[in-house]
Amino acid sequence: METPLPNWIELPRDITINILKRLDTLDIVTSVCVVCPLWWNICKDPLLWRTINMMREISLSYFDTRLQKICRYAVDRSSGYLKDIYINEFATNDLLHHIANRCIKLEECHGISSQVFSEAVKKQPFLEELDIADCGFIGTEFFEYIGQCCPLLKSLKFRPSFEERDKCDDIAFVIARTMSKLHHLTILNNGLTNDGLLAILDGCPLLESLDLRGCRHLDLDGSLGKRCNEQIKELRFPTEFVDPNSSFIDYMNLESDSISNFNFDISIFF
Repeated sequence: METPLPNWIELPRDITINILKRLDTLDIVTSVCVVCPLWWNICKDPLLWRTINMMREISLSYFDTRLQKICRYAVDRSSGYLKDIYINEFATNDLLHHIANRCIKLEECHGISSQVFSEAVKKQPFLEELDIADCGFIGTEFFEYIGQCCPLLKSLKFRPSFEERDKCDDIAFVIARTMSKLHHLTILNNGLTNDGLLAILDGCPLLESLDLRGCRHLDLDGSLGKRCNEQIKELRFPTEFVDPNSSFIDYMNLESDSISNFNFDISIFF
C-alpha cells in the first residue's frame, strides 16, 4: 500500500512560510501566489520577502522591464523587512532608487550610475554587507564614498570590470584607509599587487577571511605570504581557480513546476 502524500495545505503556517521562503522570488510571484487562497494569504506576509533572489537564469531574462516589475512588487511586499536582495543586469537607476535594503548585492549592473548608487548607499549607514561584480561605475571614488557612508561595513566582495582591473592597488589603499572594520574581503581576478595587499592587512586588523583568487600579480612566497597565513583565518590563494564566467554571489537555484492561474493576475508583469 502506497504511503499517502502529505497535505501541504494542512501544514502549520510558520512551517509553510519556512518552506516557501527557500524558493526564489520568481517562483513565489509567478507560481506560489496562485496555488490556493491560503498560499496567496501567506504570500502577503512581509517576512516571506526578507530575501529577494532574482539571480536565476531564466528564459525571460531578456525582458528586463518584466523583471523590474516583479522586483518592485517583491520589494513592496517586504514592507520594510527586506534584508538581502540579489539582482543582476536588469537593474536600473529607477529600480535602485526603489530599493531600501541593508545588504546590497549587484552583478553586471551597467545601467546604474555611480551617482544614483551613492545616493542609495548614503541612506543605508547600517549597511554591513556589499557585493559588487563587473559593474562599470565602481572606482576609487566609489569605494571612498562607501567607506565614509557605511562605517559598519563588515563584508565586501569585489570583482572589478575589465576597465578597472589595473586600478586595484588604488582601490586597496582606499579600502585600507576607510574600511577598518571589515571582517571578510573578496577581491577576484584583478591587478592587486603586494603593495595593495600589505595596505589592506595593515588597515583592516579585524579581517578574518580573505579571498584573492585570480590576483596573479601577487607574490606570497615570502614574508607577505607568511603574514597572511598568520593574520587571516580563511585564506584563498591567487593561484586557486576561479571561473571568470561564474558569479561569486551565492544564491539558490531551486526549480518548481508551473502552476495554473488562481485569482492573482500575474499578467500584470507581462
